[in-house]
Amino acid sequence: MKKFRCGDVVPGCTRAFTGSSDEILLAVAAHARADHGLSEVPAELVLQVRGAMVDA
Repeated sequence: MKKFRCGDVVPGCTRAFTGSSDEILLAVAAHARADHGLSEVPAELVLQVRGAMVDA
């Protein structure tokens, strides 16, 4: 089980996610589209998210 806080990558965002790495990446992609206006999630952002995940 992992956790990720969006604010660790996007300052000011308070959303947090828990689950497997794959579950978090899917949820973060949907969040990025809905709340941050990204039509695509760049590979660099995926790497940042993976690097900011910690054990829950």
